[in-house]
Amino acid sequence: MTANSISTDIAVLGGRTVDRFLEAIARGDGIPTELFAADAVLDATVPGWRFPLRGAGRLCDQYNGWFRHPATFEELERLTVDGGEVVTYLLTWLVRGVPHAAHHIHVLRFDASGRIAADRFFCGGQWDAALLARMEAEAGDAG
Repeated sequence: MTANSISTDIAVLGGRTVDRFLEAIARGDGIPTELFAADAVLDATVPGWRFPLRGAGRLCDQYNGWFRHPATFEELERLTVDGGEVVTYLLTWLVRGVPHAAHHIHVLRFDASGRIAADRFFCGGQWDAALLARMEAEAGDAG
């Protein structure tokens, strides 16, 4: 087995892991810990704050707080990189009937078994219906 085929195997396994991660985000019913290496690291940048977490359970607890509603990927882009994947998306969901959205980027690194070993996560904030309407109006003014 060559280094190239090992890298390809990790990319395939990691891609399947990301498939399951995105499916869990969309369902809004919990992120499975088995998608992550036991000592996985989250480096999260959110509006006005940056923080690290370590450990699959702690990461999933955090994700479960963020991704607790059934959601739809309005935009989704996945880019394979050496040893991982970069995922960007616009996620939309309802909270008590009110539309919300968020723009996220995950820079993921995989371990040798294709589980997520690290996630450098960037969030532009959660936008409610009023802010979404304002952004749409301003986007219309720009064009």
